[in-house]
Amino acid sequence: MTDQITLTMPRERPFFGVARLVLGGLATRLEITVEHLEDLELALDGLLERREGADEITVSLDVADSELHTTVGPFTGGGVRAELEGEPGDSMSLRRLLDAVVDEYDIDERDGGTWIELRKRVERRS
Repeated sequence: MTDQITLTMPRERPFFGVARLVLGGLATRLEITVEHLEDLELALDGLLERREGADEITVSLDVADSELHTTVGPFTGGGVRAELEGEPGDSMSLRRLLDAVVDEYDIDERDGGTWIELRKRVERRS
């Protein structure tokens, strides 16, 4: 079973709840555990908080079997890339957050910006 949802919205805090609502709705429909949903929400919030980029941000959610792929972007200016490629350090950086809550992430350059691709293996409630 494969589902994909793509949401493009203004890069303003009041709209972040829409992305979380879509993620939560998808997780509920797929019966993903609360723990995995919370991890995904933290990763999404961490990326949405980064203000570098155009006026709009796109979040794409793609579910295949037991893995959720989330793509967020575009980011411009290099700050997100630098934060993810640098050493995690002692502070709560974006890299440290993503290392803790998702299984893998990739940095992709396309359409004149940086896109972050997250992968999380998800368990379904029994």
